[in-house]
Formats: sequence, C-alpha cells, structure tokens
Amino acid sequence: MSVPAKKEEIRLLSGNEAIARGAFEAGVKVASAYPGTPSTEILENLIRYEGLYAEWAPNEKVAVEVALGASMGGVRALAAMKHVGVNVAADPIFTASYTGVRGGLVIVTADDPELHSSQNEQDNRHYAVAAKIPMLEPSDSFEAKAFTHLAFELSERFDTPVFLRTTTRISHAKGVVPLAEPAAPPFRPGFSRDPAKWVMLPANARRRHVLVEERTRALAEFAETFDGNRIEWGDRSLGIVTAGVSYQYVREAFPEASVLKLGLVHPLPSKLFREFAAGVARVVVVEELDPCIETHVKALGIPAQGKEILPIVGEFDPRIVRLGIAGEATPVRIPETVPQRPPNLCPGCPHRGLFFALRKLKVAVTGDIGCYTLAALPPLGAMDSCVCMGASIGNAHGMEKALGPEGAGKVVAVIGDSTFLHSGITGLLNIVYNRGCSTVILLDNRTTAMTGAQENPATGKTLRGDPTRRLDLAALCRALGVEHVYTVNPHDTEGTESVLRREIGRPEPSVIITEAPCALLSEHRKAKRPVYEAIPDLCAGCKACGRLGCPAIEWVSFAPGEAAARGKKATQKGMARINPLLCDGCDQCPPLCKWKAIRERKE
Repeated sequence: MSVPAKKEEIRLLSGNEAIARGAFEAGVKVASAYPGTPSTEILENLIRYEGLYAEWAPNEKVAVEVALGASMGGVRALAAMKHVGVNVAADPIFTASYTGVRGGLVIVTADDPELHSSQNEQDNRHYAVAAKIPMLEPSDSFEAKAFTHLAFELSERFDTPVFLRTTTRISHAKGVVPLAEPAAPPFRPGFSRDPAKWVMLPANARRRHVLVEERTRALAEFAETFDGNRIEWGDRSLGIVTAGVSYQYVREAFPEASVLKLGLVHPLPSKLFREFAAGVARVVVVEELDPCIETHVKALGIPAQGKEILPIVGEFDPRIVRLGIAGEATPVRIPETVPQRPPNLCPGCPHRGLFFALRKLKVAVTGDIGCYTLAALPPLGAMDSCVCMGASIGNAHGMEKALGPEGAGKVVAVIGDSTFLHSGITGLLNIVYNRGCSTVILLDNRTTAMTGAQENPATGKTLRGDPTRRLDLAALCRALGVEHVYTVNPHDTEGTESVLRREIGRPEPSVIITEAPCALLSEHRKAKRPVYEAIPDLCAGCKACGRLGCPAIEWVSFAPGEAAARGKKATQKGMARINPLLCDGCDQCPPLCKWKAIRERKE
C-alpha cells in the first residue's frame, strides 16, 4: 500500500516536510492546523504545493472540525497539531471516531518527549486507545511520507480517522525520501446526506459504536499482516520490541539483536508478539514515555522487561538504550564546558517593558503559553503561573474569587494575541458574566511569535500571506462586555505603568492591549531605529538597566585598580555596555538610568 517512488527524484526532507509531501502525493485537498512546535512546519510546507487549500485555524478543535467537514464533503483532509493540541481537539476527535469518514481524514499528533517546547510530556498513544482510532508511527522521514499516504488509504478502507504520531526527533531530523506524483482522488467531491452516519443523536451513536468495535477488530487483524509491523531476525539471545524513533536508537545500540519493529502502534498485533517472543531468549520493550506497548505485551502473558530498566521520562538515545538493556554504554566524548545560555526575550521585545512594569507593581500575574512565559525567569520574575493555552484568564478569575476584594491585591492575567484567539475569549466572557474584576493584559505583537511568526486572525493575513480582514481586538473585548479597554505602547514603560496602576485599582474588569510588533518581524527589522550606548564616563555601575534582562545590555567587570584609573569610586565593580549589534532601539532602557548614561549612539 506504499507510494511508488521515482528513483530519479530523491530529496533530503525533515519528518514534517515528508508528511507534507506525503499528504500532497495522497491527493489532500484541505488541511487545517494551529501552529505548535514540533508540528508547525507541516502546513508551512504543504502550502507550497498547488491544488490544495491549507489554513491556520484559531485552535486545534476548529482545525479538526474543518478537516472533518472536508472529509464529509468527499475529499482527503488533514489536521496537524502538537501533542497538547489534541487535548483541545479531543471533543470532535472522539465523535469523529463514531461518524467515520468519507474522504480520508488524518490527524497528525507531534509529541514532544524531553519537553523541548512544551509544558508536559504526554504520550498521545493513549488517545488512540481511548478514541478507538488507529495510529501509525514512522521511524524516519522515509516512513513519515509513506505512512501519511497509507493513513489516508486506511482511513477510507476502515471508515475511520487515522492518527499519525511523530515525536520531535522525527519531526525535525532529515532523511532521504523518494518523491512520487500526486495520486488521483478516490472519488469525486460531494456531500451525501446520511443522518444515521453524520448526526450523532444517541440512537445513531449507539449503532455507530457497534461499528467502531467491529472496525477495531478488523484493524487488529490487519495489524498482524501489515508490512510496517515486521520482525527483523538477528541474534536470538535478545529480542527488542520497539517503534518510532526508538527503533533508530535500538538499531544503533544493538545492531545484531532481533527486533520487532512496529509501524501501527494501535491496535497492536498480538499474534506477531507471540511469534517473536517464542523465537528469542529475552524480550525487552523500548519505547519513549509511557509503557503502552509493554503493557500490551505483558497482558498477553509474555515475560518482558521495559520501564523497570529504561526511563519513563525524557528522550532516549543509543547510550541510554544500551545502558538500560546491557548495563553498559558506549563511551561518549564529553564536550568542553560551555557557558550556560538561559532562554531570554529578544532584544527589543515589546513584552519586556510590560513585565518590567508588572514586577514593580508586585501583583499576582497569571501567565499563558507564548514567548512571554520567559518573563517568569530572572531578572524580570513577573509571572506566577502558566498552565495551558488560554488558562491565564480563568486562573486570574478563580484566584480573584478565592482571595476576595480584600485579598492580596488585584490579579492580572497576561495572554498573547494568538493565544487569546485560540482559547482566551471564553475566559474573558466568563469574567464579565460572573462579575469579576481582574485586569487582562492582551499582548498584541502582530504575529504568533513563539512558533516562528505565523499569521493569525489578528494579523490581517492568511497562511498564504493573502490579505484578509484583520480582527479588531479592542472591539472584540468591548463586544464581550468589557467597558474599559485601553491600548498602550509597552516600550513606553512609564506610560504603561501609569495605565496599569489605574486599571489594577478599578473594581471591575478591564483589558489593556499592549500594541507593538515582534522584534523579529521583517517589516520591523527593516525600519530604521536608533542604537543606544552606555557612556562610560557617566555610568555609575548601579545595574538598574540590567533589571530589564535585555541581552544587548552587558556587564563589564573592572580589573583591580581599573575603577580608579577610570575616575570611578573604588567600590564600583564594573559598568554597563550596550552591544550595538544586538540593540534594537526600543527605548526601554534610557528612562531607567538616573545618571543619564544611556544615550543615542552617534554614527
């Protein structure tokens, strides 16, 4: 069932690029996603192909609903998201398992072991089991493309959505991938009315549930003969069961071992497990995160080792695998000690000025998912919680109700523009409806910055860059019932602080919109702005400017006797210096220096 490849056309593709190519070759006509690392590049690459429609949705739930609607309309459709996005999309996904599909429907879940860019390490194989939806898991870019094509075929053959699970390493690592021409669609687009299939009233859903169970049994039989589940016989003293990127680690750590390599991780092939276990002396299950395969193997009565010898947290690598199974590891050259480089807001980031003001006000700050979460780190230290997309507003309201009006002061919620549109709107509506008085700060930097500057409904552009209606955030907040909505320039730290003080003391809800572009946007970078410098003769070494945490502001320590030679006090330990290559000219630091030592640099 794999896609034939043209030998003369081979490319080096990342897993995300390969998924996009696989979807194109499979004849996808509609794709929808919300950007989230490590899945973002799937749609960014898919949009480059002609003959299909792709969009950024406000959130993952909408993305799945759009893709399901396209499937109802008779075309192949794809929805892509990172692992936590499946939490948001779970409602339509579980019911889509009952409705089934017309055109093939594939849902990509990109999991993130090691939490490279996430708030948890959840293992989304559990979703496949809970929703009774088959799940394919590629082990490299070649399989990422082939399994994407296969997923659409399985979807239509078994009348089901299909999960395609990747992890960060698969998403971003590159491999050799043969290309092929796009497939012809299996049937013509068009919606056929079928209430018993599409309308999930209880009576219909009960009948569909029976079909879901029959489908699961048929898929379990398919799993036994699927060529993506295969035994690779080798040294029979050790048999390793594995899937996904862990297969690569196993092959590097134990090249001579017998391996049962799984490509379909739900449902699992029970007969194949028994055949494999009967042929080896020792069975070990190697899988990142939760013991999903291991639990199934042991439930079959097969003695196996897994999480008792291998970690349940974080990513694996060949060294970890060999150490866990053999009790030894191939020596690894330890690199020279490298200075720590903690994450930081970019030079010129508009969020820095806001959080500097919030820290001075000593209010409780409920935060959200975005670049601005870095404000929780020193020296700003101005964020007290971060749970999930959109949670800041609900958290603030709950904390306010818990503390009461005479509690520990006003509670402030901080949320980015894209995150607000993703899942913050209902939280703000809840504050208004339930007579809350929290202040919500909406950070409008004109992009979805954290995942690489993608468009959203507030930027005025679509995924393709085509102009569209730009959402008026202030008007939306007023429409939700917020009477006090104000816009500030966060680079003006004094003006921002003044508005914050006033609104924090207001006994009713208010919204403050900080409006300034992300420092990495191309139009911002092209604009001519001043570059600042610290005048050595005026700098008193007080480090007030360092409280901003701007990477452009550096500290130069004095050598013994250097302070006196510079005409400084003997107690002065050093002075500030502004790196002209990093300075963005945001104008946040000059007001902080009472010595007037920070001035515009003269060319």
